[in-house]
Amino acid sequence: LAGTPAAPWAILIGPEGGFSPTERESLRNLTYATPASLGPRILRADTAAISALTLWQAAQGDWRGLEVS
Repeated sequence: LAGTPAAPWAILIGPEGGFSPTERESLRNLTYATPASLGPRILRADTAAISALTLWQAAQGDWRGLEVS
């Protein structure tokens, strides 16, 4: 996700069973969407949302230069 345009973003979190094949194909056909995965493990939807946002913030550099006390 690093290097993607600084445009408005939306992070889509699928249901706990995952997106259906039809939903995945529809999302892949969107020219303005960038598919990403959290890996092979299946996470609860609420955990996936927190994980995805954390990774997005790290990729965007939100924490660069922050002091840790």
